[in-house]
Amino acid sequence: MPDLPTPQNAAEAALLSECWDAVLSYADLCTSGSAAATQLATEAFTHGIGELRAATAASKSTGTGRRALRLPRIPLLLASVRFVAATWEANGLGHRLDPDLRLWLHSDKAARYIGPPLHRPLALRGLRDMQEPDAVLLWLAEVESLPLPAVARRLGLDPAAASIELAQVRALFRDRCHRNHLDTPMDAHCRSYARLLDAVTRSPTAETPDDLSQHMARCVECAEAAACLRLHGGGLPAALSSGVIGWGGLAYLERRRRAAEAGMIGGRTDAAVDTGLNEGKPVRPRIGRTGILVAAVLVSGLALTVSLMPFGGSKAGGAAAAQDESTDGQTVADPGPSFPSGSVSGSKPKSGSGSKSGSSGSPTVADSTSRPAGNSDQEAQGKSSSPAKKQGGVTGSTKSAPPDCQVKYEIVGQWPDGFQATVTVTSTKALATWSLGWTFKDGQHVSQMWDGTFVQDDSHVTATAADYNKTVAANATFTFGFLGSWSGSNSAARDFTLNKASCATVG
Repeated sequence: MPDLPTPQNAAEAALLSECWDAVLSYADLCTSGSAAATQLATEAFTHGIGELRAATAASKSTGTGRRALRLPRIPLLLASVRFVAATWEANGLGHRLDPDLRLWLHSDKAARYIGPPLHRPLALRGLRDMQEPDAVLLWLAEVESLPLPAVARRLGLDPAAASIELAQVRALFRDRCHRNHLDTPMDAHCRSYARLLDAVTRSPTAETPDDLSQHMARCVECAEAAACLRLHGGGLPAALSSGVIGWGGLAYLERRRRAAEAGMIGGRTDAAVDTGLNEGKPVRPRIGRTGILVAAVLVSGLALTVSLMPFGGSKAGGAAAAQDESTDGQTVADPGPSFPSGSVSGSKPKSGSGSKSGSSGSPTVADSTSRPAGNSDQEAQGKSSSPAKKQGGVTGSTKSAPPDCQVKYEIVGQWPDGFQATVTVTSTKALATWSLGWTFKDGQHVSQMWDGTFVQDDSHVTATAADYNKTVAANATFTFGFLGSWSGSNSAARDFTLNKASCATVG
């Protein structure tokens, strides 16, 4: 196991404590095993620290007092993971990476992150154009999924005014994205829809005209713009994570959401602390839009013992040069560290690529994304009737026992060529392990899965338990999620079976 990065001062120690679990969680998505994930996270963190040191030195030499980095620290370090992953691939170490990530690294999608600035994802450009405190607030609340009171404590905001502050920040993000969208080079067809797209996404009650809807189904850039501009409907976190992180952004978002729900990540309860590379110097108080004065404090030394327990690799990720995302701009900060957990937040097993051989690599430590057995509401059991049976020469009519399981299949999000789904299963019987099968009607294909591994044969998919969530108590629930691709139509999966026994489907 590689050594952790060695901070030079208390500020870097606070940065490691605050961001390590996020960096390791994303590195886990990008690699093929726990050892590779730890190595990738370590190299990425070291690279990110180097970027911060260089920016600090540049600000001192120019006398501007501002570092030449625009992204908040967590997405900056996630970009470092992408950069190191791309370096591995270029240097012949691609076998350590997730196979789908390797394909992505050589695609036009990855090239967008290091190509001309005006062609980069709209969410990335919008976040970079925001003031540092606003960008930090938006990222922590929307992508890291921290409860708003925790975000307020972490940033030194007035908890009573935090929701107003966040609403203002969302509006600012939309404004930056709108401006960037208009500045984006686009063909005449896309340009003709720009004003209509802005108008439709401003109102939660506005209906999308059919011609615009059909255009967005074919145009990835306009679909991305719609996701960034539409603040209602709950799609902003996905737009941010997928646009800023790149490949695997949705899987990372799901991990952080589940980790936050499980209490694995959170903010400090003290006032805001500058954990930037200030070398222990006092932080100047700042007055936010709400007029709350944040007391200046010093960063104290933090314990750096991070217990890295084994975990399984999984899919998602993105690759681009992190240094390309650290150009001139304002200070990078995410004030106030949180203490790292002893394992990866939301670690999940590697998912298969759809072949019959399935996937390998499953976690050996409890995963914050998995739901505890016996801790979910049950739903009504479905019943079915069976034909009359002969017993001892007497024909009688009976009803078969109700199914031993119920399945709830939810499409969480959908875009022109892909979708994210969550499957929740309730079993009336205790299970030592589980295997859930289903059939796709419209030729969909699973590309990534968390809290389970999968094998797909044509339209039939079989998801099997990970090591950490095999056991299910009677009348308990387990959940897993996946990303998939679709074309033409994306109807719900059907014909669910649990350990080869039929399941009832609930809405």
